Amino acid sequence: MTNKLTAAEIVAAARSDDKITGRELIDGLITDFFEQHGDRLGGDDPAIIGGMGYFHGQPVTVITTHRGTTPEEKMATHFGCPSPSGYRKALRLMKQAVHFNQPIICFVNTPGAYPGQTAEENGQGAAIAQNLLTISELPVPMITVILGEGGSGGALALSAGDEVWMLERSTYSILSPEGFASILWKDSRRADEAADLMQLTPQALLKQKIIEGVIDEPDDHQEVISKIDPILNQQLQQLETLTPTELITRRHERYRKF
Repeated sequence: MTNKLTAAEIVAAARSDDKITGRELIDGLITDFFEQHGDRLGGDDPAIIGGMGYFHGQPVTVITTHRGTTPEEKMATHFGCPSPSGYRKALRLMKQAVHFNQPIICFVNTPGAYPGQTAEENGQGAAIAQNLLTISELPVPMITVILGEGGSGGALALSAGDEVWMLERSTYSILSPEGFASILWKDSRRADEAADLMQLTPQALLKQKIIEGVIDEPDDHQEVISKIDPILNQQLQQLETLTPTELITRRHERYRKF
């Protein structure tokens, strides 16, 4: 179905409130999930949910962005745009995963990092950069599934691991089409045109070998879970056959080709 959609239509679908959420995926894929709070520096951003649980009986660390489902949650999470404390919470959980030798699974749906003054004052750029640096040397497998929007460094801070997979109605880009149009043409109303020029489709990213695969996305959320489950299971099993040195070397090679 997605092959018939334009890039602009995929952008609209990626932003839809009907999208499956990271919380739904945790509930559907992870058993005995134990959510953990705080960045150990005084913050606990609700735009990032993370903790430990079991995936097919194996202990894993799970991190997801959270956009909120009620007006109050959406305001609290800045509509899914994490703050520095959110990225630091994720970083803490990644380091904990190394301590317990657990694979890391990330679910991402964010327009990007929160761009507000308070975020900049509290080190937004540094928090994202620290995540990227740490992920580059993680000795455990890390897979990311992009559910909706994968915007700029805000998404990359949770997507720089071993593999990135996308639902078929999702985006992964350096900038929103509105932002691109504003810069290139000084006219954000040309966002649909920009989306086409930016090739904002999972198929285009797969063709360019930026992602590992595109996952079918039925309208029924339980079916989406059933599509993601075997892919995660298979890919994690393959990654776990690698030694930490092989894993890191493979990850470095993946990003050098870009």
